[in-house]
Amino acid sequence: MGHGGNVIDELTTDHREVEELFGRIEALPSGHKDRKLYADQATIELVRHSVAEEAYLYPAVREHVPGGGALADKELEDHAGAERIMKELEGRAADDAEFDRLIGKLMSEIREHLADEEGNLFPRLRQACPEDALDELGEKVRRAKKTAPTRPHPSAPDKPPMNKLLAPGAGMVDRVRDALSGRGKSG
Repeated sequence: MGHGGNVIDELTTDHREVEELFGRIEALPSGHKDRKLYADQATIELVRHSVAEEAYLYPAVREHVPGGGALADKELEDHAGAERIMKELEGRAADDAEFDRLIGKLMSEIREHLADEEGNLFPRLRQACPEDALDELGEKVRRAKKTAPTRPHPSAPDKPPMNKLLAPGAGMVDRVRDALSGRGKSG
């Protein structure tokens, strides 16, 4: 969850971790109980990642990248769509008829989003933003992920300052719920 490096390195490492979880889901047969475990783990990582991006990455894109406002708005739309799918997936067991459709849709949308960030947004931010600012953003993102929610909250604010105020409280409640239920843990 906290890897080090500048914001682009940090978020790219998160992308690889989510892709690894998606690969584990795809390697298992439909209905296998571990597909739900890996889906929960991917959701936890995606929600933390998204909250950190919304708090720090997208405001930096708006500030530093020419045309960054429209770029950030598109990324926020992607997040909102993925969060709705994750919320729907949250209540489904691996053998639920809708599970495979929803996880397939989520993986497709997330893969498209990650490719867009890595191929478009990250290079533009790297070019427009000073290296020390990218390093500072990396630290802020790592701190945000530590207190971020672990469950989708589609109606929560996704822009500062309200997202920065509400996310730590929701994150604490989510982590307690996860600990009590064993969500995202094997065995």
